[in-house]
This record gives sequence, C-alpha cells and structure tokens, in this order.
Amino acid sequence: MKLVFATSNSNKAAEIARLLPASIEIMTLKDLEVTEDIPETAETLEGNAHLKAQYVTEKFGLPCFADDTGLEISALENRPGVRSARYAGEHRSDEDNMQKVLSELEDKTDRSARFRTVIALHLQEVQLEFEGVVNGEILHKKQGTEGFGYDPIFAPEGLKTSFAEMSMDDKNAISHRGRAIKKLVEFLNQTNT
Repeated sequence: MKLVFATSNSNKAAEIARLLPASIEIMTLKDLEVTEDIPETAETLEGNAHLKAQYVTEKFGLPCFADDTGLEISALENRPGVRSARYAGEHRSDEDNMQKVLSELEDKTDRSARFRTVIALHLQEVQLEFEGVVNGEILHKKQGTEGFGYDPIFAPEGLKTSFAEMSMDDKNAISHRGRAIKKLVEFLNQTNT
C-alpha cells in the first residue's frame, strides 16, 4: 500500500517510517515534488492535520496522512500549542523556540507539559483522526543532541532524561507521535488484511 505522509520534515519522515510495517510504502511531499508550504491556518492541531492531508488528496488523488504536533505547557496556558513550530516567529529555528520557552518559564515552578500529536488520515471518502499524548516536564536547560524541535528540553513523565538523550527507537516507544502512529498502524493493518 502506498501512502503519502504530508511532510517535508525528513526527521519526522524517518521517525515514522521506522514504525510502519514493510507492506506500507511511504511517500513524502519531496517525492511528489511539492516545494510550497501547505497552509496551516487552523486554530487546532486537528484542523491543521486535516488541511495538510486534504491538500494532498485533492491535488494528487492519493491516500494521505498528515500530523500536527503541539507542546502544551501548563504554566503558559497550554502555549505554544498549535503554534509550536513558529512560536518564536515566522523565521524561527528550533533553538529560538526553545529559548523563548525557557525564558518564559524562568520564574515558574510548575514546569508540567505535554506533547500532543494528531494524525489525520484521508483514504478516499474516509477521514479519521488518531491522537497520541505524552506527559512530562520542561527541563531547566537543554540536555542531549538527538531528535529535533523541543526534544532537548522535554523530559517524559517519570524520567530525568530528555527526548534528545534517547535513541530514536526508545523515543518512539513512548512518544506522542509514536503513540499516534501505533493507532494509525493498527487501523491500516486491519484494513490491509
């Protein structure tokens, strides 16, 4: 089965490809030669995931899934949330985003946070959602060099190590994206048999 993953993020594509069964061949936006950014104008993770999947199914007529992920920090009223990738502004970097979060939490004692991923799957006329959540806390400084995004400052519940200190396989076993993908894979395996 061929499925488009509506992303240009090679880190995300590699992370997800490791979780999918060999019977599912993943194509990305790069494979489709899509160079423009797909607008993410929705106010929710669910809305943005569906916008991206819909773009691909309408333009290419291919089954597609897309994700949107947000870091929700209790002391910041669940910010950055849906704006996680652009939290420090449109021309931001992972480093800028992390520094903004650390700066805003400087005087806060509650550092509880959660990562939430929503995957929208568009197969012909069927549209489904799969959600994965991992609770944890924001560390006081960056730890580790693996992963991407906010991984160096997020420690999953019960651990003092950040996602950036874990191997990709260890992270996938407990991460928000890993949990959402597991639900997606279970569904695809049921429909693929």
